[in-house]
Amino acid sequence: MSTSHPLAGVYVAAVTPLQKDSSPDYDAIPALMEFYAGRGCHGALLLGTTGEGPSFAANERQQIWQQGTKVREKYPDFRLLAGTGTPSLEETASYTKHAFDLGYDGVVVLPPYYFRTASDEGLFDWYDTVIQKSVPSDGHFLGYHIPKVSGVGLDINLLKRLKDTYPDKFAGLKDSTGSQEHAELLSNTFGGDILALVGNDRLLSSGLEMGLSGCITALANLVSPQLRKVWDDFQNGDNIKETQTAIDRHRDVLDKYPPAAAFLKAMLHRVYDLPRWGVRAPLLPISNEDEEAAVQEIASLATPV
Repeated sequence: MSTSHPLAGVYVAAVTPLQKDSSPDYDAIPALMEFYAGRGCHGALLLGTTGEGPSFAANERQQIWQQGTKVREKYPDFRLLAGTGTPSLEETASYTKHAFDLGYDGVVVLPPYYFRTASDEGLFDWYDTVIQKSVPSDGHFLGYHIPKVSGVGLDINLLKRLKDTYPDKFAGLKDSTGSQEHAELLSNTFGGDILALVGNDRLLSSGLEMGLSGCITALANLVSPQLRKVWDDFQNGDNIKETQTAIDRHRDVLDKYPPAAAFLKAMLHRVYDLPRWGVRAPLLPISNEDEEAAVQEIASLATPV
């Protein structure tokens, strides 16, 4: 089963702490990573979609990733993934190499998302060049399939070609389609031969049952103990339905209040007393009215863990 992959597990799509002037709050990052690790996450993805990755400059990204590594002083086995994809091939290769140089376990890489009519041949050439330039022999490179946001999908044949070309370096993908059918396609095509991490919490249980590898989700900011319980119970052969149902109810609330980054930062402050962090333009903070409604909805579901 693909749950035996060294990077299989439950990952949080981490938010990025910001100061009042919208600059990164670098000093807050290690404590945030420790918060995630202490609540059962196997690891974190820094500067993915929930982390507002494309909104940050090169020097900001590098410092954010550097600060993330400090979690290993307390949690040495905590896994770190970096979101390194940009429309620029050279920037993506540079970010990817930098993440591996810092000791990151893997990278999650968007396709070049400006040229939406690029062919699979062109996308293969782009990924092929990035991997050749920046991925060490023991590095794990994951594609990031989120076509509703990026506008560029990763076709199953492109994934097969990348896996055939780089059987070790190309680990797999984060699948953020939220589609049961696409999860089944990945399972039927690859079995346990790739690391397939779902991006929608609703698919964790069914994905594990299909032989997929775990999850990287925004909601893990709030309910990582429940996600980890599904993971652990599945490994032990225990029933996971009740916990998955509770997760789905929390996901219903998240989906009501986009953008996820603004909702999650507000809830982390209100429910778990973390600092109140804003979001960077063009995102806007959640309204006071929506924040109060969301807090009540979260409180009605369960006592915070």
